[in-house]
Amino acid sequence: MKLHFTPLLLFIFLLVSCSDDDSEPAVISNEAQDFLDEMLDIMESNSINKNEIDWSSFRQDVLERAGNAQNIKDTYPAIKRALRLLEDNHSIYRGADGTVLSEGSIRCNFQNIDEASTPETIGYVRVTAFSGSSNSSEAISFAKEIQDQISSQDNSNTEGWIIDLRSNSGGNMWPMLAGVGPVLGEGTAGYFIDADEIETSWGYQNGASVSNGNLLTQLDDFYTLITDNPKVAVLLDNGIASSGEVMAISFIGRENTRSFGTPTCGLSTANSRFNLSDGSVLNLTAAFLADRNKNKFGMPVEPDEVTADEDIIQRAVNWLEN
Repeated sequence: MKLHFTPLLLFIFLLVSCSDDDSEPAVISNEAQDFLDEMLDIMESNSINKNEIDWSSFRQDVLERAGNAQNIKDTYPAIKRALRLLEDNHSIYRGADGTVLSEGSIRCNFQNIDEASTPETIGYVRVTAFSGSSNSSEAISFAKEIQDQISSQDNSNTEGWIIDLRSNSGGNMWPMLAGVGPVLGEGTAGYFIDADEIETSWGYQNGASVSNGNLLTQLDDFYTLITDNPKVAVLLDNGIASSGEVMAISFIGRENTRSFGTPTCGLSTANSRFNLSDGSVLNLTAAFLADRNKNKFGMPVEPDEVTADEDIIQRAVNWLEN
């Protein structure tokens, strides 16, 4: 028996057929699934909160958010969901296409800091943020510039030092540590402590920032103070974050040291870099910062003496001279 289509029925048949061909797939693609699995495996193995997370529910939630993603860009809503569920406020995803995703709820108050004027007997050192690799020429120059600040003010009449960390937004801690080392002093200044309680030390030794004895940023021509173990006043504010908070924590527990100002931002955790298969990067929060006595942070660093910004230099000077 032959089938005969009227023009109207033929039109409906063609319309349905085209609609079916052009519709989006109902399931996630292998590319998107494999990429999310890769990222979630890294998170489950390394997150600072890995022991507190129900990973079965975590994965289900993230994959539901992915829907029928067909490529890596389609997974961005799922990645944002995963970053939120980690609840570390610090992890960041940088896509191969330049997209940056983060879900932190902490906001830092950065401000412009004017160079301070202090008595000739008080040294003043400003330590700002730094971005770049630890052993680059830029890192060496950055660390040397800080040591130059120190050497140009150091003399036999120096009664103490002000280390101004205000609005240090972070970046790479190692050039900062190498630069401020002559005032901080040699030895272990703090620790990274991960979810499995594995400790990794940081500190300063012979012109270099060191981690578990490994040199990170090294100055061959480094400065040594005329008088070691000086009094140090550390200036804090809410604009200090991440590696800036490493610097603040490095002075905690040091003899002859007192901090002034307001609490830091509260991103006092450490990120580890994971390179993903498509060329993107996951900077995952993988450890707490801890002081030299192994007291963990993960919250704002509180000053020893809460001080208004307009009074902070004079209060620091008064303490150093007393």
